[in-house]
Order: sequence, then C-alpha cells, then structure tokens
Amino acid sequence: MLELSILGFLTEQPLHGYELKERIKALSGHVRPVSDGALYPAITRLVTAGKLDQHTEPGTSAAPRRMLSLTDKGREDLLERLRHPKQAEITDHVRFNTLLAFLRHLPDRREQAAVLRRRLEFLRTPASFFYAEGKPVRAEETGDLFREGMLRVARATGRAERAWLEEALAQLDQPG
Repeated sequence: MLELSILGFLTEQPLHGYELKERIKALSGHVRPVSDGALYPAITRLVTAGKLDQHTEPGTSAAPRRMLSLTDKGREDLLERLRHPKQAEITDHVRFNTLLAFLRHLPDRREQAAVLRRRLEFLRTPASFFYAEGKPVRAEETGDLFREGMLRVARATGRAERAWLEEALAQLDQPG
C-alpha cells in the first residue's frame, strides 16, 4: 500500500519526501503510520525501477530538497495496481480506502466499477469478528456489551458503505 500511495500522490503533482510523507500519513492516519525507515527505501526501489524521477531543488531554508515525480513507467504501474488490486486491498478497510483515494486516476469507468463490485461482493459476504460453531456471531448474540458494540458499529459502517457502493456503481454504469 505504501508504493500505491507514493505513486498515487505523485501522479497528482511532484512532491518532496517530507510533503509525500505528510500526505501518506494523513491518508492512513494513526492506524498505519509511515516511518522514514519504510518510506525512503520504498522511494529508492521505485526510483531504481524507473517509476520515479528525482532531482534536487534548493530548500526553503538551507537544506536542498529531493523532489520526486512520476515517470510514464510509474503511471503505468499505478494504473495496473488500480485495475488489479490484491485481495487484501479489497478486504482490508484501510487498504481499500487507499485504493479508493486514487481510483479516479483509472480512466475507464468499467474498470473503476469492477473494483467497486469486488468490494461490494466482499461486504455482502456474512462475516463477524467472532464465530461460534463456524457461524458468524451477531451483535445481539454476544452476551458481551463491548463485543456487541464492535459488531453494531461494524454493521452500521458496512451498511453505509454498501449503500454508497451501490450509488457509485449506478453512476458508473450510466452511459457517458
């Protein structure tokens, strides 16, 4: 997801490392903070692979800034990642939000819709944080105030997300 975030933000505009880190941090929040120890090696891998260009510009203070921009190869990689997200990027809420943040860069509405349909299909599959005898436990069946709360919030969130996905798919399925 880190590389997807890097490619996604740089498709919008060139950035220096600190700006990029701040945008990624804002997107993933406290749930999955990005460290320099993860970000800069990922940038180096993408530069080495020819997916990013970098050059140095004078900084606002004394230190020069390493500016990063997306190459054509990087743009193609981004589009491929958006067209064919891994299953974990569909099923994990934070990863899916990262995918969703950049899905507009995929130019084909049908391909955008295909990604949303995968998420909707996942959300329609009965699931729970807790199981009894192989079956999902419903909020009302837990006998535990706190687990009931977890499940009720998840159910409400899932309901809202499914409704939005259905609305978005209806828009994407319209001609033109």
